[in-house]
Amino acid sequence: MRHRFGLLLALGLGLGAGIPLLMGGPEVVRLLMRVPPEIPTLLTGMIFLGWNLNAGRVRLLTGGTHVHLGQAKALAILVATEFAICITPAGSGGPLAYSWLLSRHGLRHSRGMALYAADQFVDMLFFLCALCIVLLRWLLVAHDWYLGWQLGSMMILLIGTMSSLWLLVEHCHPLCRTTGELLRGLGISAPWRRRLARAAVEFQRSLRLVKGYSPARLSAIFLLCSAHWLLRYSVLYIAVKAVGGDISWSYAFVVQMLSLTVGQATLLPGGSGGAEASSGLLLTPEMEPTTAAAAILLWRFATFYWYLIAGAPVFAALVGRPVWRLAAK
Repeated sequence: MRHRFGLLLALGLGLGAGIPLLMGGPEVVRLLMRVPPEIPTLLTGMIFLGWNLNAGRVRLLTGGTHVHLGQAKALAILVATEFAICITPAGSGGPLAYSWLLSRHGLRHSRGMALYAADQFVDMLFFLCALCIVLLRWLLVAHDWYLGWQLGSMMILLIGTMSSLWLLVEHCHPLCRTTGELLRGLGISAPWRRRLARAAVEFQRSLRLVKGYSPARLSAIFLLCSAHWLLRYSVLYIAVKAVGGDISWSYAFVVQMLSLTVGQATLLPGGSGGAEASSGLLLTPEMEPTTAAAAILLWRFATFYWYLIAGAPVFAALVGRPVWRLAAK
């Protein structure tokens, strides 16, 4: 298993660096060499500030369950989770790492998974609001309608996902009964079905607990979420400016959202390959291929490679030998 992860990561890193270099040619390296050193420092600093904002969100989410984390512990959990997201296909390791790390502070796994789901729901709410604002702006200013249709499709996907999560919270018991019948038909043993049912009920109760947080706590969680994503989605805009390109912030936002969505479909760590190829297709109509390739490399360094560099020692320190032994089997 560990060897398969290593192969996927190596493939992802190779495609992530190779596609922009192939797109821009050898001039990309020379252009990157002319970028002032304070630019990468600024971009990684923005990511670090975003991590701290997200750590505050973790503290607010867990604080409502009477688990009180300090900023340093919450930041470590957040960075380790981000690392797990980056090294696993489609970010599948994120919820597992998040719930496992919270369980070390007395939170049940099902409750940790529910908090992760609530965290993702807040993310989706932000993106839905942001997409509405961007689409409204694009209705007033002439833009590529093909991208408009793509954004509209993403809005429908977000609404569908959020509605499914709401249905899970409000109608868990009928869903559990239906799922139980399906599992019985598949030959799953009764003890396993009962165990899954208990976990599902606990998951629903935890989501209801989050739903019952005070308006002030929920508003603070959303504000921290918004500040984090506004910082994170400003990285490409600054990277483009640093290499001599010129795009609007809203277009940079759209490029990142679409590219990262496509990247997840590649099932490679960090969305490598798909994110670089799709962002290149979206940026090259606005600037020279060399400029676009250099901006993509700066952007991906801050939002992917930096996550691996900074997250690896934190993940290793928090997760420890038991998980590594499990991964080696």
